[in-house]
Amino acid sequence: MDYCSPSTCDLASKQWPLGEREKPRTLADVRYEGRTVFDQLERLLPFVSKPVQYVGGELNSVVKDWESADVRWALMYPDAYEVGLPNQGVQILYEVINERSDALAERTYSVWPDLEELMRDNQVPQFTVDAHRAVGDFDVFGLSFSTELGYTNMLTALDLAGIPILAQDRDDESPIVIAGGHAAFNPEPVARFVDAAVLGDGEQAALDITDCIAGWKAEGAPDGRKELLVRLAAIEGVYVPSFYDVEYLPDGRIHRVAPNSQGDAPWRVAKRTVMDLDEWPYPKAPLVPLAETVHERSSVEIFRGCTRGCRFCQAGMITRPVRERSVDTVGQMIASGLEKTGFDEVGLLSLSSADHSEIGPMAKQLADRYEGTNTSLSLPSTRVDAFNVTLANELTRNGRRSGLTFAPEGGSERIRRVINKTVSKEDLIRTVTAAYGAGWRQVKLYFMCGLPTETDEDVLEIAELAREVIRSGREASGRRDIRCTVSIGGFVPKPHTPFQWAAQLGWEETDARLLKLRNAIRNDKEVGKAIGFRYHDGRPGIVEGLLSRGDRRTGLLIEQVWRDGARFDGWSEHFSFDRWMSAADKAFADLPIDVDWYTTREREESEVLAWDHLDSGLDRDWLWEDWLEALDENEVDDCRWTPCFDCGVCDQLGTEIQIGPTGRQLLPLTVVN
Repeated sequence: MDYCSPSTCDLASKQWPLGEREKPRTLADVRYEGRTVFDQLERLLPFVSKPVQYVGGELNSVVKDWESADVRWALMYPDAYEVGLPNQGVQILYEVINERSDALAERTYSVWPDLEELMRDNQVPQFTVDAHRAVGDFDVFGLSFSTELGYTNMLTALDLAGIPILAQDRDDESPIVIAGGHAAFNPEPVARFVDAAVLGDGEQAALDITDCIAGWKAEGAPDGRKELLVRLAAIEGVYVPSFYDVEYLPDGRIHRVAPNSQGDAPWRVAKRTVMDLDEWPYPKAPLVPLAETVHERSSVEIFRGCTRGCRFCQAGMITRPVRERSVDTVGQMIASGLEKTGFDEVGLLSLSSADHSEIGPMAKQLADRYEGTNTSLSLPSTRVDAFNVTLANELTRNGRRSGLTFAPEGGSERIRRVINKTVSKEDLIRTVTAAYGAGWRQVKLYFMCGLPTETDEDVLEIAELAREVIRSGREASGRRDIRCTVSIGGFVPKPHTPFQWAAQLGWEETDARLLKLRNAIRNDKEVGKAIGFRYHDGRPGIVEGLLSRGDRRTGLLIEQVWRDGARFDGWSEHFSFDRWMSAADKAFADLPIDVDWYTTREREESEVLAWDHLDSGLDRDWLWEDWLEALDENEVDDCRWTPCFDCGVCDQLGTEIQIGPTGRQLLPLTVVN
């Protein structure tokens, strides 16, 4: 057989008309029945970049006997290996499923365009990295979406796997395609492509889905795929899009989304919530990558959920209520992770890790335990009002002292009131001054541009804030070598947040506003050189906003742009705004909608939103009231420490906030050598 030589992929030349459904190919015709495809793949690897990312065999990876499993999952984070392997969601489900004797799970990631081209030319299917089995042979193809920009990568994987990209075209031999992750709280843009979506926490849901499929297969798969989807739709937190019809008004708005006669589906699908995180101490044995990845550390989620009430933050809204892990469970997970990986850094993860009710005792006891071991502890971006030098010193006592990251989000105090980020300018200056005075030399500040009601003046206050940070830091430290990096991201309105009705700022206005800010920082001769400035232009944010608040018609665009060659849209070197806009012109040509209709248009309270039939627990009236509070620049307290604000999560979903202090200790407290 002749094999391709390496070349620059011209995927745009492999485009097909949007209406074409029968593309001649052979990948869909081959069933490997669990056999490895590594021999075919191995011949291609000398011709691609970073071939090590495709070979598998990582420490703590699992390969189980194919025939011993009744239910087989292929799990995917739809991005490159270096981004996908550290993903906590996939690693957790990978372990949870593989602990069952009657099930197996393997992982697959997006292949770079150079390998995709070779795989197509040589008929090598989408494969798992564990045993290099064909994805099309599995019972379930589960995808975890933390961002909407992975949708085109999903279509590539489906196509390479020989799985029809449209759910309606799949037969009983095709895997059930299930979406999960934060983006699955509005799966309507990919409703054409997925068979089901899981809303909320996946640990228990994955096991229930496994039981459902195992039972259906044991009965001889009665009534085929249709019956299986009916059974899946009866599982808490599982949404089957094909069981719902969408009706539209003449002006393009949605009239209603209602169950149809295909299945006994509920009018609203409620999210799944794991209430006792101590019962789910995963991952127990984190994967150790063979190739370089974005995070190379052992990570432990110390609590889930957030009630700070930042109005832009979808993650904080959809993961309510707060559920803390106990100190001793965190300690056990860290000990297990370090022992089984050899990592020397542990990330204490959550949406706001310094808010754990026992973070102080936890940090001190962990620092005591790992005294002298060069094991460092780290927190992700820290809230200004939750930081203190004592905590930071404990976290870095035994390891590296890297820079600190804070997220004020808004440049002015006015805009921070709008977004409910209750941090004053004095709070920020006091905090970073303390950090510089305690020996830190680098501070990173994260902001957003394009927030509701924002003006140029709000954004330009970021420059003044950065100047005061440097001046105060120099005074506190007595040094001139300190640095402050300002990082700017574009605001994208998200479903299930108070800003779901807001208009998104256009990309031209975003770029103009950021240019003024950059000039204001660079033109400061006194401190300008001590301030780094990082930002992305506004174009990718428009596409993300289009997909974030899209409906089923957006799926036409996703298919069109994929056929036009879109891949890895989260990577600036692969993203093409012009390709997306051209595809939108084609996909929406006969519809009363366009890109601006989805992005820069403000919604009214009465408008039916594409995700209204999907229940995150948040009461829609409460979200609207909070949107009005934002426009009035009113702040709302954290309900962990105040009376309930009736957001709806606890009473409607039967959940409750779970916080300490518990008084439990990290045992044993002896030093680990």
